[in-house]
Amino acid sequence: MAELSNYLENKLLDHILKNVSYTSPTTVYVGLFTDDPGDAGSGTEVSGGSYARKTLSVTTASGGIVTSSADVQFDQATGNWGTITHIGLFDAITSGNLLMHTALTTSKTIETGDVLKIASGSLTATLD
Repeated sequence: MAELSNYLENKLLDHILKNVSYTSPTTVYVGLFTDDPGDAGSGTEVSGGSYARKTLSVTTASGGIVTSSADVQFDQATGNWGTITHIGLFDAITSGNLLMHTALTTSKTIETGDVLKIASGSLTATLD
């Protein structure tokens, strides 16, 4: 995952080049999308059916890469969520700002009773 949102790009540029303070979020959350949110964050995030964003834990950055350090498991769907094609990282459990986003290697259709799990170590974020 290397696609930064417009929000984060602007915050980082101002922080690095204009000495404008940027406070990183205490907690980062993973959200699921049924289409590409793009840098503007305008995609369709899953809603309803017991969907909620989940906390992301990552390793310390090395070589411009961080890796998930724990499973990210979503609650069992109580309704159809549709076909998940993208994920996004947010600075809040609801609303908030999209930070990064990427397409899944393989889309996944989530129907009633399904549980989506992103295994520890399988989600990476890079800056290059």
